[in-house]
Amino acid sequence: MKKIGELLVEQGKVSERDVERTLLAQSEMGDMFGQVLIKLGLVSELDFAQVLSQQLDIPLYAAGDYPEEPLALDGLALDFLFSNSVVPIKADAEHIHFAAAVPQDAFLSKALSMALDKPVTIALGLESDINRALQLYLQAGEEGEAGDIDDQFGGQSDDEFIEHLRDLASEAPVIRLVNQIIHRAVDLSASDIHIEPFEDGLHLRYRVDGVLQEHQDAPPPNLSAAIASRIKLLSHMNIAEQRLPQDGRIMTRVKGHELDLRVSTIPTVHGESIVMRVLDRESIRLSLADMGFSEDTLGRYRELLARPHGVLLVTGPTGSGKTTTLYASLASLDSSHLKIITVEDPVEYQLQGVNQIQVQSQIELTFARALRSILRQDPDIIMIGEMRDTETAQIGVQSALTGHLVLSTLHTNTAAGAITRLEDMGVERYLITSSVNGVLAQRLVRTLCSQCKQRVTLSPEAIKSSGIAPFLAAGQNEVYQAAGCAHCMETGYSGRTSIHELFQLDEDIHRVIMSGADATLLHAAARRQGMITLYEDGLRKVAAGLTSMEEVLRVTQDQSDDLRKEDAAAVELATDQALTV
Repeated sequence: MKKIGELLVEQGKVSERDVERTLLAQSEMGDMFGQVLIKLGLVSELDFAQVLSQQLDIPLYAAGDYPEEPLALDGLALDFLFSNSVVPIKADAEHIHFAAAVPQDAFLSKALSMALDKPVTIALGLESDINRALQLYLQAGEEGEAGDIDDQFGGQSDDEFIEHLRDLASEAPVIRLVNQIIHRAVDLSASDIHIEPFEDGLHLRYRVDGVLQEHQDAPPPNLSAAIASRIKLLSHMNIAEQRLPQDGRIMTRVKGHELDLRVSTIPTVHGESIVMRVLDRESIRLSLADMGFSEDTLGRYRELLARPHGVLLVTGPTGSGKTTTLYASLASLDSSHLKIITVEDPVEYQLQGVNQIQVQSQIELTFARALRSILRQDPDIIMIGEMRDTETAQIGVQSALTGHLVLSTLHTNTAAGAITRLEDMGVERYLITSSVNGVLAQRLVRTLCSQCKQRVTLSPEAIKSSGIAPFLAAGQNEVYQAAGCAHCMETGYSGRTSIHELFQLDEDIHRVIMSGADATLLHAAARRQGMITLYEDGLRKVAAGLTSMEEVLRVTQDQSDDLRKEDAAAVELATDQALTV
């Protein structure tokens, strides 16, 4: 039997280079070959399924082959269907026919036939079609059982209601709903799940590629308390406490993915709002080359990482990938010959050969206290999850001055803003110039869907006003814009990449800092030294066809406005004045 990659190449669906890229990505992501191909946008789900059907010599079900009503089968758990992406299509006197996303799984066939005590036939189905069919089962279960749950609360006092939640959270309808909410997050590749109670009922939203998307099939309002209780039980929170915010953690496995869910609850006027941060341990990319760096920026960043001591900061808002960049940076270092210690809150991913410390404020194990202790552990490299306070910043700087390389994050909008932020935290300017090697500002932008992106021709006026001209190839006046298709859920985007702004501190910048310059002058001085801004790095990715102008403007609106309005002579004058102080 020919390998699926060979068949795809033979039929012109992908190139040999695409197969090599997919195999490399598969070794990092851990998914099946076909899933990786589809996630990378190298082939459509339908095209791959057709070739897989040919390779396995089994039929492929079309969307119209699925039943309009759920097929009830005794002895078959709905959770099993969801976990294995399999759905019954029809039953006859001799066989029960199923559609599965992975029909070649021998365990699946054996488990189904044993559960039903009847021979089963499994054909291939698109995962999107199977998920649509499974929604019918979930909706039927909600309609049949939601009313019964609501009645159980009738006439109860507050104390009885809270006690009853523990039992209710373990009942089948609630378990099924919570599992489906989490499963759907995996299907959408969502980074966050928001379950929010409002006056008109529960709202369910997923953050996909950095943008919140409302989900139409929100849970029934009468299940709000039960869902909150189920999630609290899973995350080891106090189920009776509904008046104070709580934090917890759920470790689970969904569709072959090891998930780490960070759960936060907070009381609102209409009930408890729940947010779950989804960390997929198998999808994290711990390679600097895969982080979206432009070639020149990556080279200069690696030089900063190679220095024996100093502070290297990564800045950006929450959810901009700062921690992932630091993890990739540590993974690129030789941990067998270096003592690497991290202090994090929380420890998101475990790294081989790295000593990772979890901050625990309840026992007063803070960033500052942990840092004071690990300096006696003879580290070469220290990673601080976040410089949150003056004490942590000062210890980090002192560590750099005593021969350690210190990596950390700060919440600032620009790279130059990190310098003034350190000053605000009480770090003296002479200490900043002596210790800080560089600052990397980072944002995440959505990448265009490879299935539906459209070419658009830029007018000469648009090229000039946007500032994209230096990044276009000779004679190039076309870029791509988002369109929308079923593959990307009509958003026009699939996946994200990074844009960066690397601020290196040299002798000229040291003089500007010592002169007391604010963030604006520091930014101007850095640009004079050749720094590519976040907006300009975004324009490079627009010119390369990775993202759209609209997406870069959405993420860097403040910088793009400044760049278009900025007068070059004024920048030069301000920089010269600063450098002569």
